[in-house]
Amino acid sequence: MSKKSRADMRDVRHPRLRKRVSGTSERPRLEVFRGLQHIYAQIIDDSKGVTICAASSQEKALKASGNAGGAKVVGAALAERAKAQGIKSVVFDRGGFRYHGRVASLADGAREGGLEF
Repeated sequence: MSKKSRADMRDVRHPRLRKRVSGTSERPRLEVFRGLQHIYAQIIDDSKGVTICAASSQEKALKASGNAGGAKVVGAALAERAKAQGIKSVVFDRGGFRYHGRVASLADGAREGGLEF
């Protein structure tokens, strides 16, 4: 039996989390993906299957890098866009990643921006 990579283990964890975490129109899901160089987040209404708003460290306007500081900027930008859409409360989906480092920093930025979760 071969040893599984971190990415393989994330692919096992994420569906297990998604069984419990689902977004509705009243409380959509804030989904996070952490790549090697960048971090991405989007707010999704799972009942309609629609992405409401998104932000990433790749956006030139944000001038955010993929590190923890950049993740906080991405979280704050996402919260601002969500508030413009009338969203105050979300369900956090860490995407199979540990709630640590860049993922936690993005969550802190979103909370400081006014999102509740």
